[in-house]
Amino acid sequence: MSIPAPPRPSRAGGLPAHRRIILGALAMMMITAVGVIGPTSAAAAAPLTRVSLTFDDSNADELTAEQTLDTNGLHGTFYTISSYINAPDHFTLANLNTIAADGNEIAGHTVTHPDLTTLSTDEATRQICNDRVNLTNWGFQVTDFAYPFAAATAATEAIAKGCGYNSARGLGDIKTQIGCGGCAFAETTPPADPYYTKAPDEVDSTWTLTDLQNVVTNAETHGGGWVQLTFHHICAGCNPLSITPDLFNQFVAWLAPRAVTNNTVVQTVQQVIGGPLQPAVAGPAVPPAAPGVNGAQNPSLETAGTTALPQCWMAGGYGANTPTFTTTTNPAAAHTGAKAEQLGVSGYSSGDAKLLPTLDLGACAPSVTTGHTYSLRAWYTSTAVTQFVVYYRTSLGSWAYWTSSPWFASAPAWTQAVWTTPAIPAGATGLSFGLNLFGNATLNTDDYSLYDTMGAPATAATRAPAGASAGRLAPIVPAPPGASVKVTTQSPLYAPPDNDEPVGPAAHKARADRHAPSPPRKIHLVPGPNLLKPGVPFVLEEGAMTG
Repeated sequence: MSIPAPPRPSRAGGLPAHRRIILGALAMMMITAVGVIGPTSAAAAAPLTRVSLTFDDSNADELTAEQTLDTNGLHGTFYTISSYINAPDHFTLANLNTIAADGNEIAGHTVTHPDLTTLSTDEATRQICNDRVNLTNWGFQVTDFAYPFAAATAATEAIAKGCGYNSARGLGDIKTQIGCGGCAFAETTPPADPYYTKAPDEVDSTWTLTDLQNVVTNAETHGGGWVQLTFHHICAGCNPLSITPDLFNQFVAWLAPRAVTNNTVVQTVQQVIGGPLQPAVAGPAVPPAAPGVNGAQNPSLETAGTTALPQCWMAGGYGANTPTFTTTTNPAAAHTGAKAEQLGVSGYSSGDAKLLPTLDLGACAPSVTTGHTYSLRAWYTSTAVTQFVVYYRTSLGSWAYWTSSPWFASAPAWTQAVWTTPAIPAGATGLSFGLNLFGNATLNTDDYSLYDTMGAPATAATRAPAGASAGRLAPIVPAPPGASVKVTTQSPLYAPPDNDEPVGPAAHKARADRHAPSPPRKIHLVPGPNLLKPGVPFVLEEGAMTG
């Protein structure tokens, strides 16, 4: 803490100026020493209360809070989604380095913020472990984790432990004005279950200064303990999960002196939990399909998922249009088997809509080999032209638009679309692709496949020429070269991440049950080239994305 300059001495009467300066400085040193050495004797008799200020999701507006903490000599824990780093409206890696250099803790929050309880064991392990690997590779010492949506099971707790974390945070298990009437006022130290530590509900736009203060004072007056406060956005009205900078500043100004007056200290999660820094452990790798083997999962769409879509497939799009996805169950309407997927688009003005393999870390999206080319295939009928749109997964686990095929003609009878991609770019580890609509029309698809062209089976279908220049989406406004372009949406169907998070008692009930607070969306924001330059990663929506 810096010592403020003493007031300019008066020239009239009293002690000599130099003595007043010395005594003033000594007084300030004594005040500072109290804060450094510990609380006053009266406060020392009070039970110790620890408060951790935690910040989720790597949102850029949290930098305002970090500056407030730094000004007040306090430190927080920043739970980081590694694939969000350098994405629009999120921290850059330089921001993250500055946050750590200021004494804050960098902690884990998965690669893409899914509901872990909806994933297979291997996919959940990749999400938790690979996030820690990413952060470790950037030079951070990562010891603590937070579950997205506080959604967890005994299995995910075991995964968090196996990935090398010393703790994992939940939400909604400490009494607040929102609910949890039978709960305690603070977590114990050490926690009874370090891999699901108890915390109040996340702070949202309904919280007042009194609400924030009461969480702390309730702990102080009920034997102390540990309170973890969770923030997402520090801004004025930008998001339901936000509080204003003024409110945050008022709360910190009230909280900081309580180390001296009430034996209430602000500590990072790592300072509370402790424990060694364990080695980073990668999740299980998913190798590319062998030559001649179809890399697409559930390629004929026969296995149903949990969101009225085929398992391992998701509905995506962007722009101003109204898509409708329907799984047909009449064998006469399918190419093979009993099922196919019908996409209808109405009210079209811009963008596109498509069915494609879930953008994940390998459970559904096929892995690929750098430098290889791949044969993309799908059977379709359509009342308008269509094309393959192709996305790739980066080594970090984020996703980027890559390219599009030439157009395929409308087809009243089942027709196979076939296109060979360019060589997979360096750093790409997986592909997702689908036939899209970019106008008012109806498209039926079935029997998808992705083959390495080395060993791919022959097909008699009419092919789009290998290596042909990518077809365009109509209409298209090319993204400018250079830096990232922020994704803006026009249709409420393509809502950006966490913009529709529930708040209040309904959200509390879901978190207390350790489930995501809302059902997964059926249609997801998956932007195309008129929003993002090819190769620029975009932020995946939170929650369950697959059928």
